[in-house]
Amino acid sequence: MHGKYDGEGGESAFVFEGNWREFAPIAFTNLLLTIVTLGIYRFWATTRERQYLWSRSRFVDEHLEWAGTGKELFFGFLIVLVLFGLPYFIISFGAQALIARGYEEIGAALGVLAFVAIFYLMGVARFRALRYRLSRTRWRGIRGGSDNPGFVFGLSYMWKTIVGWLPLGLLIPWSMTSLWNERWSKMSFGPYRFEANAEAGGVFVRFLLFYLAPFIMFFGALFMAGMGMLAGYGIGGEDGAAFGGVLGIFGLVLFFYLGLGLIAVAFYAKFYREVVGATRWKDLDFSFEASTLEWFKLLVGDVLLVVFTFGIGLIFLSYRHWKFFITHLEASGEILLDELTQSTTKTARHGEGLLDAFDMGAI
Repeated sequence: MHGKYDGEGGESAFVFEGNWREFAPIAFTNLLLTIVTLGIYRFWATTRERQYLWSRSRFVDEHLEWAGTGKELFFGFLIVLVLFGLPYFIISFGAQALIARGYEEIGAALGVLAFVAIFYLMGVARFRALRYRLSRTRWRGIRGGSDNPGFVFGLSYMWKTIVGWLPLGLLIPWSMTSLWNERWSKMSFGPYRFEANAEAGGVFVRFLLFYLAPFIMFFGALFMAGMGMLAGYGIGGEDGAAFGGVLGIFGLVLFFYLGLGLIAVAFYAKFYREVVGATRWKDLDFSFEASTLEWFKLLVGDVLLVVFTFGIGLIFLSYRHWKFFITHLEASGEILLDELTQSTTKTARHGEGLLDAFDMGAI
């Protein structure tokens, strides 16, 4: 393979060429078969979805390919269920039985042990799921992956998450960016490893909005209740004032939930722009250009789709999210095609069992 790519000019490096009309038959067939098989088919349904979404996603001059199978995902889930699920339930029920019989200290210790184990495995799950997905993604016949099993990352996930929450949550941006850097820096694609050097300072200001929100809400409550009472008094006297105050409080509650939701969207929009923009592969720099408004439109569209279809629209969310991801992902730099060779990392034999078991396997 000879040639190079310079992403600074011309067409976007990432292009999504699918449409919902093509995806609909896959989604509805998957839904029907999942219902008929009492949920077992969902592993193969995930594979069919990814095969379509990857095949309609073009990077530079070649489409992606998903090489994973439903069998891998299914057996990965079964392995996790046997090795981790059953022991967890045994320990949990054992702890409850010990507490019921008066052995509170031993029962409590077992309960804490079960919680710590799940906490640790959630970190391992995030790492191994990314490793699996990269190992099953093909571009020009080249795949990604990692030789790191992710067990150390599980420990990092635990202590960094705890440190992030301890000082009233003020270090959460540091925890999130640090874990992103650690996870991606252990991944590779072809012969080259990824580099990730995101800094928490870029998203910290928006995170502080969560701390300003209670003060805004407090003064907003006084203002809205006062305005409501004055308006109501002018219309209906004392009874009108009481009614206006109730409306003011209702408006405050609505403003509280919508306000916090917008703050969260603004934070995550900035977070993904920061961390993706700090990720590099060889001489290629990535960026993610979705604005807060675009994120808001995506999430509102998700809610409206699900509500007005009485839940059926859930089957299209994976399509919407993947399209959003590819559409706003960009790359700039050079790819020397004649230097690309196959990855030497080991391919994971099983799918995302841990991630799927913790219900974190969505695209």
